[in-house]
Amino acid sequence: MSEPRADQTLRCALECLLLASGGPVPVRRLADALGVSEAEAERLLEELARSYEGRGLMVQQVAGGYQLCTRPEYAEFVTRLVSAQAEPLSRATLEALAVVAYRQPVTRAEVEAVRGARSDHHLRKLLERNLIRGVGRRPGPGNPILYGTTDLFLRHFGLRDLKDLPPLAGRRVQDALAAGAARQGEAESDGEGR
Repeated sequence: MSEPRADQTLRCALECLLLASGGPVPVRRLADALGVSEAEAERLLEELARSYEGRGLMVQQVAGGYQLCTRPEYAEFVTRLVSAQAEPLSRATLEALAVVAYRQPVTRAEVEAVRGARSDHHLRKLLERNLIRGVGRRPGPGNPILYGTTDLFLRHFGLRDLKDLPPLAGRRVQDALAAGAARQGEAESDGEGR
């Protein structure tokens, strides 16, 4: 088998792996599946990404791996297809998600202290959508559940990792986080142990 033909076969196999995975795959796993080095897998990923230029799909690095996904400029069309499948998250649910994302691991009481409102319904919604998950329990009264984000959260928002979250800006957000931290002890002992 000539070298160009071998590369073409590997690129096609890589494309199949990305499509079949349904989510981000670390380079190490791709290299193992292809039987090549990680450097070779990265080279093949770059070539595959270039081959998608000017098309509706792209190879994206997200959540610690690579995935095949649609280009943002075609989101309107994709949204039309899938809009009936999932109702959008409410503003309050997005607020709860933001608190979890920026303060994780965080308890329900801490989320409520920052938001200044009950959040159990919103946390349930986020758990159902697999955007957050329980990551442990805080020692103390009631051993409240600690919440953190999932890989699906990273994929949904197009983030490689949590370091890609935009910096918190604005005095209001900073004040809310500071006030929430101050009220956190009260809220935990008041509601988490029930």
